[in-house]
Amino acid sequence: MSTYRVAQVAAAGEPFEIVEREVAQPGPGHVRVAVEACGICHSDSLFVDAALPGVRFPVVPGHEIAGRIEELGEGTQNVWQVGDRVAVGWFGGSCGHCTPCRQGDFIVCENLQVPGWSYDGGFAEAVIVPSGALARIPDGLAATEAGPMACAGVTVFNGLRRSSARPGDLVAVLGIGGLGHLGVMYAAAMGFETVAIARGVDKADFAGELGAHHYIDSTAGTGVADALQALGGAKVVLATAANSEAITATVDGLSHRGELVVIGAAAEPMAISPGTLLMRGRIVRGHPAGTAQDVQDTLAFSALHGIRPMTEIMPLDQTTEAYRKMLSGAARFRMVLTTG
Repeated sequence: MSTYRVAQVAAAGEPFEIVEREVAQPGPGHVRVAVEACGICHSDSLFVDAALPGVRFPVVPGHEIAGRIEELGEGTQNVWQVGDRVAVGWFGGSCGHCTPCRQGDFIVCENLQVPGWSYDGGFAEAVIVPSGALARIPDGLAATEAGPMACAGVTVFNGLRRSSARPGDLVAVLGIGGLGHLGVMYAAAMGFETVAIARGVDKADFAGELGAHHYIDSTAGTGVADALQALGGAKVVLATAANSEAITATVDGLSHRGELVVIGAAAEPMAISPGTLLMRGRIVRGHPAGTAQDVQDTLAFSALHGIRPMTEIMPLDQTTEAYRKMLSGAARFRMVLTTG
């Protein structure tokens, strides 16, 4: 093809428009991916609204990309082939020379490249990305399933596997929405005694369908912390809900040496007493997404255990509608754009 379509935003806060772009050749160390699907993440709004520094318009967001390699740049041929199925997530490349990179901690690179921020993202029919950002998609996953796993999936999967919890431990997942529904499925598949925490008794059956062994209604009079302690105390709470008050309410439900892993991005500070942490040796840790290898591990684990995101699929032409549906919370957990 000589041109391809992208869904771009011309200025901060404006609606998406579909425009044609000239196809470019990938440079050294890069590949061009024919996008088949791209999830819409809430953090895409940070770029659409220019809420982060360095955002340049027009913006083509999208960092939950799944597709096939259609063109190889110099230096990539020994690892990748045209036609390979690949995914690209929040980790869109690293600089390799900052202190975190030199320590091998690439996901917290000081110059992290994020699709839709550092370069055009996946709300498009094609995207050029660094080859180091690519994760292989196993045959068992469709592109519409793999896309959201490159950000939402890897964040919860990695948050759990890098936590202090071990099979048999009590692990609670706060929130069972776009991130949390995956968190419950991963926690159960990893062998944890899994607790789902959400608002209202009506979500109990759904939590059980996801694999939760216990359900806590956060609006009940007993309180989340007391409910967790009645179960023996949580070794880990994976906080996926973007609600600082709800996150804070779980801390006293941790066991001794328990760990709060925060992945829900809330603007308000958490009101956690130092004494709550000191006396029981508790830990609070923020967790970012994961590298390309972490994404690949997530995809492989998901395929092996039959874990799939709950999605609502819309074509690229309807990007504005799909994006607004995500923002409103009316989506069925993960909105995914397709180019077919």
